[in-house]
Amino acid sequence: MKKLLTGNEAVARGAYEAGVTLASAYPGTPSTEILENVANYKEIYSEWAPNEKVALEVAIGGSIAGARTLAAMKHVGINVAADPLFTFGYTGVNGGCIIISADDPGMHSSQNEQDNRYYARASKIALIEPSDSQEAKDFVKEAYEISEKFDIPILFRLTTRICHSKGLVEIDDRQSVPMKEYNKNIPKYVATPANGKKLHVVVEDKLKRLEEYSNNSSLNRFEWNDKKIGVITSGVAYQYAKEVFGDTVSYLKLGFTFPLPKAMIRKFADEVDKLYVIEELEPYLETEIKAMGIDVIGKEIIPNIGELNPDIIAEAILGKKSKTVEKNEDNVVGRPPTMCAGCPHRGLFYELSKKKNVVVTGDIGCYTLGSAPPLSTMDTCICMGASISAGHGFAKANEINGREGVKVFGVIGDSTFFHSGITGLVDIVYNKGNAATIILDNRITGMTGHQENPGTGYTLMGEPAEQIDIVKVCEAIGVKHIEKVNPLDLDQTKKAIEKAINTDEPVVIITEYPCVLKKSKQDEIDKYGLNRKECVVDSEACKECKICLKAGCPAISFEKGIGAIIDETMCVGCDVCLQICPFDAIKKVGE
Repeated sequence: MKKLLTGNEAVARGAYEAGVTLASAYPGTPSTEILENVANYKEIYSEWAPNEKVALEVAIGGSIAGARTLAAMKHVGINVAADPLFTFGYTGVNGGCIIISADDPGMHSSQNEQDNRYYARASKIALIEPSDSQEAKDFVKEAYEISEKFDIPILFRLTTRICHSKGLVEIDDRQSVPMKEYNKNIPKYVATPANGKKLHVVVEDKLKRLEEYSNNSSLNRFEWNDKKIGVITSGVAYQYAKEVFGDTVSYLKLGFTFPLPKAMIRKFADEVDKLYVIEELEPYLETEIKAMGIDVIGKEIIPNIGELNPDIIAEAILGKKSKTVEKNEDNVVGRPPTMCAGCPHRGLFYELSKKKNVVVTGDIGCYTLGSAPPLSTMDTCICMGASISAGHGFAKANEINGREGVKVFGVIGDSTFFHSGITGLVDIVYNKGNAATIILDNRITGMTGHQENPGTGYTLMGEPAEQIDIVKVCEAIGVKHIEKVNPLDLDQTKKAIEKAINTDEPVVIITEYPCVLKKSKQDEIDKYGLNRKECVVDSEACKECKICLKAGCPAISFEKGIGAIIDETMCVGCDVCLQICPFDAIKKVGE
């Protein structure tokens, strides 16, 4: 039987068929749907971890116990998980373990486009790269065999196009893989310096044997055609190359890319007249091949910035420029990303935007859009959790250098606070900082598509769970000034901000209101009064002052001579525009 699956769905299916029994992840585009689909297979215990480091450590513990395990994350999540990853490369596995790195060339939803293939080399683990959904499923199953055969974790590298593109996949039955016996082994699993020195010798030997294996692996293959041109490629770049050249050139298609199959590469290079390396982002393959003394053409003509596509390759190698439709600048309207109509974060950022001498250190999430016009209320965005830590550093630098009158606010989401914000808040309290922290609790992990988190009361598998109370966490840390507000109540929000500005100790403001897109249960509807009436503009009362536009709500537009217009199909009655209109020209429907 065949099914049409995305790469993420295929990875989940591969984990099921391979007999995986434990999977852990932190959501992050483009990897999120992997665990969401794994959770559909009840034979696999699946969980959202608070962050990627925890997710990998859970998978490592399960592997040592003897189970086949999986940890999934986006590329920057590997940075968070790097600490256990490098030690895991030394200790090796018991049950097979793969770590999914979903890279994001082109930065469709990320703050950088790092190439995580280098992590495999640096952490001394094997690297596997599929090129389509069928390979994504099949290679997962092969990865577990390799992991257990060579006692090594596998870095399984996907990219956005592999994750989200669909292809026909042959479906197989689940393998019955019994849990391996666990025997206490202190020299192997206790990574003290004395043990680590010996394990380093062992892992280097593994890599030599893995290189020999890669030269005979079915994951790497020759595709012989005309030998005037040869192309070495991997991942989705293989698909792009095939689209450009078809069967007119020969290919060395690599799926097992660390350790590289050097004997295969030499054989291929000897057989072709001219050799290209086509790969996305960094010259990972190219550098290794050139180090072997082989002449190849790569990044001198193919860019290492942004996502590849067939047009780029065709122009770089063949000089063929594709015809494009020229856009009419007069008719094309710019549509920058913005917070949704009714987003609970809008009220907070509107009030912050009116304050002078305020610095807002931001974080990763929907609320990063608070940096966009017309709100423009964010000074930094670095990585998950950095809002609080960087805010503390900013405030301390001001304090040390006598810069007075500037209040720093670190703005962070609820899921991100659990991910890596708590330690930053500990730092502020412990080191007597005075930066204020605003935790935007929209009752769900919003930006990645509404995943549960420790504050929502449910697990990934839909089971009721202990709901972590953010107020109690902050109290336990030692924060004495904590205030919870409804961010759509502008007066309440304004007063909390002003109070924080005038407090020279750690302050936490928690803005609690559900994401406007969340499918809320009745108790939540009742608690937050989510059955709101839409807003309308009284055109006779409207003075065309445009102050309502400063909220940046996509439901509000303006037409000269008519005034503000609210799109009734978008408005959810959040009332932010109603509260900021100085002429009471905005009313509730029916009032």
